[in-house]
Amino acid sequence: MIRVCDLSMPLDYTEKDLRETAAKALNIPLNEIKAFSLARRSIDARKKDQVHFICAVNLSLAGEETAVLKRSRYKKAFLAPPYHYSLPNAFLPALRPIVIGTGPAGLFAGLILAQAGARPILFERGRDVERRSRDVEEFFLTGKLSPLSNVQFGEGGAGTFSDGKLNTGTKDARARKVLEEFAAAGAPEEILFQAKPHIGTDRLRTTVKNLRRTIIALGGEVRFETQMTRLQIHGGKITGVELFGKKGTEVLETSHVILAVGHSARDTFQALLNQGVVMEQKPFSVGARIEHSQKAIDRAQYGRFAGHPALGPADYKLAVHLPNGRGVYTFCMCPGGQVVAAASEEGRLVTNGMSRFARNGENANSALLVGVTPADFASDSPLAGVEYQRRLEEAAYRLGGGSYRAPAQLAGDFLKKQPTSAFGSVVPSYQPGVTPASLDQCLPPEIADAMRQGLRLMDAKLHGFAQADAVLTGVETRSSSPVRIPRTETLEAVGLQGLYPCGEGAGYAGGIVSAAVDGIRCAEAVLRPVR
Repeated sequence: MIRVCDLSMPLDYTEKDLRETAAKALNIPLNEIKAFSLARRSIDARKKDQVHFICAVNLSLAGEETAVLKRSRYKKAFLAPPYHYSLPNAFLPALRPIVIGTGPAGLFAGLILAQAGARPILFERGRDVERRSRDVEEFFLTGKLSPLSNVQFGEGGAGTFSDGKLNTGTKDARARKVLEEFAAAGAPEEILFQAKPHIGTDRLRTTVKNLRRTIIALGGEVRFETQMTRLQIHGGKITGVELFGKKGTEVLETSHVILAVGHSARDTFQALLNQGVVMEQKPFSVGARIEHSQKAIDRAQYGRFAGHPALGPADYKLAVHLPNGRGVYTFCMCPGGQVVAAASEEGRLVTNGMSRFARNGENANSALLVGVTPADFASDSPLAGVEYQRRLEEAAYRLGGGSYRAPAQLAGDFLKKQPTSAFGSVVPSYQPGVTPASLDQCLPPEIADAMRQGLRLMDAKLHGFAQADAVLTGVETRSSSPVRIPRTETLEAVGLQGLYPCGEGAGYAGGIVSAAVDGIRCAEAVLRPVR
């Protein structure tokens, strides 16, 4: 198979056009192409009057492909053997391996173990995705929080209520396995070639459910509303786990535990620390959600091509480095989405962003974040970052007036350090509602000032980003885990054989795909132990 890259195509191109362009690049007749597929497609909007697609295609030819490449003068074509994931030569543990958590890391760890015949047992503190979705919708409408079942906890993990974004910076080939499994479980086929693939919150729920069914069909087991409360340890080795669920406390024997609890399992972090699991502080970021009109973002990014049906709603990704050393950046941009209530603890308020597959909402939103480091925490406790997050979340809850109403402020007022009394053309999308306020009352001064500097600098990169009636809704604190659980070259926790810290919560991932890839790696480590 030949991969032909960097093919510039107009927005209204057809498959026939793309085939002809690829054939011309290789200097071959069209009928020599026996198989054709789109490998990747991205949007090039650097010149607003020349917005177009950049495509890569996979071709199988009738003739000798190596000879064609030698004759061709096109420099962006090469042999690309089809990707095929192979399970390791499995060592099946005598006791069934246990996976704690059913976010992307836990689900894909469980899937690989099940595909290898290891019959894993997955435990999830929250509810299955169907009941979880109902709980979350009720929270959005009423402000009644379920600490058990919310945007952070439950089947699918926190990413279930974001956008189902699958873009990733990882170069690990296992990312292809992740995309293929998502597609097989019902995700749109286009995730296999989009440069910035996304499933959408609405479709991700079905995909997650189908992954669970696959694990069960292969001999695995998935149990909900069951939380790991303690590890069983003997002689520096895992011997079992203590669990608490609807039937009370139980202990299961095992020699392998994949710990994929997510970045918000603060009580689990504390329990592990109490048991002597090595844990350390980790930098993360805090800030607020910023909302604009999606049409304004489309115009800023695509110029006269805004609204073209081939493009869909525009996104953005911005980052600046301030003179004081802090970084300010946008994160988890949700085109045509909404700001959501992402709390998991009583009296603490957190925001996140979410889009459905159609991305057809009025507003665009992203997190506007400032990097924080252990130097900001004023404590050497491994969980000092957690306490830092909690202080901000409690301040935001109070400022919003309770019932999980979020404090919100116009960007123009925020830049002037004056409270907001009413909103303009951009209507805040956060539910269960917002309270006009000054975010300086819930953000540390150094964070608010960095956000102000960042807004002004980003406006020079994306016209209108700092527009006066853009809306800031606070606070965003859960962009990544505040802790890291160090692990050895075998992916086991330092000093504890059989415990595999995994995914975003353990500090080894930053999104759905990278977390899923880490879940695969940890499953492989269980199946192919190095001693």
